[in-house]
This record gives sequence, structure tokens and C-alpha cells, in this order.
Amino acid sequence: MTIQRGAHARADDEQPPTGHRAVGERRRLALLWSVVAVLAAGGVWVVATSPHQGETATGTPSGDKLQTTAVVVGHPAQPLTESQSFVAERYFPAQRAYEYDGYRARRSGSREGADCAAVQNDKTRNVLAGLDCQGWIGVALTRGDQPVISSVTVLRFLDEGAAAKALPTVRDKAAAFEFTYPEGLFAPAEGVEPMSATRVELVGHHITLTVSRYLDQRAGDAPGNTGKTDKAGEVQEVLAFSNRSAAAVAGMPFMWM
Repeated sequence: MTIQRGAHARADDEQPPTGHRAVGERRRLALLWSVVAVLAAGGVWVVATSPHQGETATGTPSGDKLQTTAVVVGHPAQPLTESQSFVAERYFPAQRAYEYDGYRARRSGSREGADCAAVQNDKTRNVLAGLDCQGWIGVALTRGDQPVISSVTVLRFLDEGAAAKALPTVRDKAAAFEFTYPEGLFAPAEGVEPMSATRVELVGHHITLTVSRYLDQRAGDAPGNTGKTDKAGEVQEVLAFSNRSAAAVAGMPFMWM
């Protein structure tokens, strides 16, 4: 009788009380969540993927090993190359107000491309062939106080030397390049030559071609230094001023490149 009671007592002593087991479980869970919280606060998550039918998520053989990938939240993306970032929205954002010496305008149209022949009127004959043109941007700037639009075409070249070499060709063939119209406005009827003012400038390894017209695309002589003070002279001067100012605005993003 004494031996049996002693054995029963020892068996009870070897089993931990239920309360102790619950406390231990809670401590282990608290430690686990503490580790997760630290990883989350540091922006690092470790994701383990087990093999599924002998392949990883990418479809390549994985054998029997677990594939572990560390992903850092907020890690900076690889920087874009100049050709990848050569888009209208970067250099001429739609929300920006464009001002220069009393000139105020907004971007009313935009486009871009890598093939410089695509911005030329005759797509079958590239006037820039062999001149290392790397891409183009076209934007339309519309004045807020005058019914004038300016088409800005920016041509990007391999380097400053290539741009300087191409400058005479662009100046001589300025009419060969398309006019970028605001959204909703189209080219005039065939045979109509709108009154316009044109400027071509070299800015680093870029060339800016700026052409200004009236919104109603009225025909007439190109503006010049006529010295006139009549209505016709005022019309020409408004167009010439718009062209000079839009050209200055066009060159600003590329001055220090």
C-alpha cells in the first residue's frame, strides 16, 4: 500500500501543471509575434516557397530545396536610361504653368517617339538620316491671354557634336517636321499656309524647333521686323513674341544636361 502511493505521487510530480503549459505557449507566441513585428518595422519580409511538382514559381527546376527570397519593401527601383526617360511628361508636365517674360501658356498636347522620321511630314524620306538622332518629343503650348499655339519639337542626339552637326539641316528643313497640335485641333486644309514664326536652337545635345501659329490658323506672311504700328504689325509681333518665349521655355529643361 505504501509503495503504490509513492509511485502515484511520483507520476503526478513528473507531469507539469496545466497552467504552466498555457503560460509557456503564450510566451512562445509572444516571442514569435515580436520577431514578426521587428521584421515588419524594418521593412524586410522573408518569404519561403516550397517546391511544387518539381518547379519553382518561375517554372525552372528546383529539385528538393526550398527557395528563399528576401524582399526589401521600399527598395529604390533601377534608374531609367536617358532614352527611357525621354518623354514629354518628364520635361513638360501637363500640370505646370509655363511662363517667361510675360508669356504664359499651358501644355495642350504631347507625344514622343524613338524614330526621328516619325515626326517628319514625309515618312519615306528621313532628312536626319546618318545624323545620330536618338528620339524626339513634341508638345503644344497654348497661350492663356492670346489665341496663339506653339509647337515645340525637341530632337535628342548622341552627343553635343552630333547635335551641332545636325543643326544646319534642321534649320534648312524646318518645314519638313510635323506641327504638334493641341488636342481637338487638326491641320488646316491642304494648300493653306498658316501665318507662322519659327525658331531652331541648339541646347546641349538637343535641338529645339519651335513653330507658333494662331489658333484659327489664319494665312498670312511670316512675322518679321516690319516696323509697322498698324493692326497687321501687332498681329505679327504677338506671333513673334510668342515664338521667342516658347522657344526659351522649350530650352530650359535641357540647358544643364
